[in-house]
Amino acid sequence: MKNLSIYIVFVVVVVAIGAFIGINNIPGDWYQSLQKPPFNPPNWIFGPVWTTLYVLIGIAGARMWILRPTGTRMRLWFTQMALNFLWSPIFFGMQSPVGALVIIVPMLICIIAFIVLNYSRDRISMWLFVPYAVWVSFATLLNLSIILLN
Repeated sequence: MKNLSIYIVFVVVVVAIGAFIGINNIPGDWYQSLQKPPFNPPNWIFGPVWTTLYVLIGIAGARMWILRPTGTRMRLWFTQMALNFLWSPIFFGMQSPVGALVIIVPMLICIIAFIVLNYSRDRISMWLFVPYAVWVSFATLLNLSIILLN
């Protein structure tokens, strides 16, 4: 029962903080005025994708906490999470695609490092982060494209 509580806390906290940040950094007129690449997804897709990813990230974080709360993999998890939560306020709030790129690149590196470190230790956590790595790779390309087009 203790482990179930840890999973619930991690998922609820990650989803809640993500939702709070998302609600407070909604793309507005500034974002709408930017030139975007043809592969830019419609705005409605971001909410469901991020909610799903936050659930997966929360589960992986809970697994790390249960296995070794002070280990390198847990530190990587917290680091990528802090960077994740900074991205929207910098991109949308500060209207700074360049600043956001400075955040998303190390975030992607942390995500990939988390995957690599979990390959031989916790394949479930590794696989939970694969869709996240794919999405953040796409988001990095999108972020860079917006900078280049504007």
